[in-house]
Amino acid sequence: MPKPEIQLVPNPEALYRAAADEFVKSASDAARVRGRFTVALSGGSTPRGLYSLLATDPALRGHVPWENTYFFWGDERHVPPDHLESNFRMANEALLSRVPAPVSHVFRIKGEYDDAARAADEYAQVLSDFFKLNAGEFPCFDLVLLGMGPEGHTASLFPGTKALLEKGRLVVANWVGKFYTTRVTLTVPVLNNAARVLFLIQGEDKAPALKAVLEGPYEPDQLPAQLIQPRQGELLWLVEAEAGRMLQKAS
Repeated sequence: MPKPEIQLVPNPEALYRAAADEFVKSASDAARVRGRFTVALSGGSTPRGLYSLLATDPALRGHVPWENTYFFWGDERHVPPDHLESNFRMANEALLSRVPAPVSHVFRIKGEYDDAARAADEYAQVLSDFFKLNAGEFPCFDLVLLGMGPEGHTASLFPGTKALLEKGRLVVANWVGKFYTTRVTLTVPVLNNAARVLFLIQGEDKAPALKAVLEGPYEPDQLPAQLIQPRQGELLWLVEAEAGRMLQKAS
């Protein structure tokens, strides 16, 4: 497996700027080489700063090939798209509604379905159709954005949950007892098939888990973020200083 790159940045603003630069570079390179850019967005509070910067900074906004960009999600809460906890709603408010991306290029997870498994199966079909997959194949996103929780989860891959063991399906409904709810998430094989994976880590409450994930023993059942090891792609951890205060091996 390629070794991850770990970059420490001094503050949240620098984190958003570094992530935006990576986003623009990935988008430009993919559009130039393949004629399109596919990205799986993440939810949570940290990506909002990135999305807002991409939408409002003219120097960044003007270099993203919006008309050739296709938006997907790494996971979604079991809520309607207008719900305050919806990952789609956050990305739409901060980014999608503010840039000239075609609506037809936005593929959200239907978190409003009563049956989360139905939402997972439907999204798997969306991915299969878009990427023209044969049986047993996984999509290859140009860029996957991920965060990490203070207990080491990423996307909706939580410690001790069944989704950590999934090897064949693209998308699953994952029961998360911690929140007494089901979430819909891309599976580890899909995330590890990406051309580039970018973790955005912010906040001092992440420091112990981040050190364990990056410098501790391999215990993915406890620390699911350790499962993200792209087979042939690149892995970059952008870490704000407070989150990385316990690390020894960061640059």
